[in-house]
Amino acid sequence: MTIVSPGTPVARRPRATGAARPVAGGPLSRRQYLITAVIGFVVLLAVWAAVSVSGIVSPLFLPSPAAVVEKLGEQAGNGELWSDIAVSTYRVMIGFLASTILAVPIGLLCGSFARVEAAVEPIIDFIRYMPVVAFVPLTILWVGTDDSQKFLIIFLGTFFQQVLLFADAVRRVPVSYRNLGATLGLTRGQILVRIVLPSALPRIWDALRISLGWAWTWLVVAELVAATSGMGYRITQAQRFLETDLIIGYVIILGLLGLVFDQIMRALGRRFFRYLKGRS
Repeated sequence: MTIVSPGTPVARRPRATGAARPVAGGPLSRRQYLITAVIGFVVLLAVWAAVSVSGIVSPLFLPSPAAVVEKLGEQAGNGELWSDIAVSTYRVMIGFLASTILAVPIGLLCGSFARVEAAVEPIIDFIRYMPVVAFVPLTILWVGTDDSQKFLIIFLGTFFQQVLLFADAVRRVPVSYRNLGATLGLTRGQILVRIVLPSALPRIWDALRISLGWAWTWLVVAELVAATSGMGYRITQAQRFLETDLIIGYVIILGLLGLVFDQIMRALGRRFFRYLKGRS
């Protein structure tokens, strides 16, 4: 053991680096977060307005924000905007719910049983790399051009990804939880329903938020072909007549709808899983 005499300078420990270093500025309050987010949108809008007013880009390719708002006002006035929003939201919700209802039990089984995983996951991995756009002609042949075809496209675009995300969420449940259930005399089915599923629900909910965004993306693909209504259909019609202001306006509305639904899911998640607050 080395003895340090009084007055001998002692080397200081190096400061923590990497992950141990706190985030600069610390966490933001909800109000600060909202203000910062609004400022970001305002800056983006200001840049867009400046570029359109400067004449660097032709209005045919980039109309001004005022022109886009005016066009959306016309669509809202004649009722087409609200009708398109209602139809598209209906299609997204049905396709997304159908995918989720089927993906949850399959993901639960894949994440819990190695034999089910071996039988199902390679097929899921194989299909999920196939472009959903390539299935559009087939879905028209299979189910026609009505809403069923739109549901099917959204289903194909979300289901296979959901199964893998849900299975991964189930695998993250500690093995000790399952062992505890077995110690208490629960059957495999009871362990899955009473222990594994509730423990995996927070991560499953996060996966649902992510896949809901995919559902909105595939909605546009579904409505670009063989549709007579909806936001994707309206964008296609606007493209034919070079109505760039209408295209940009509907794209913005799609983004706003996705943001609203994402915030609703986030708020519900905070409410459903309040017990996770403060847990490391």
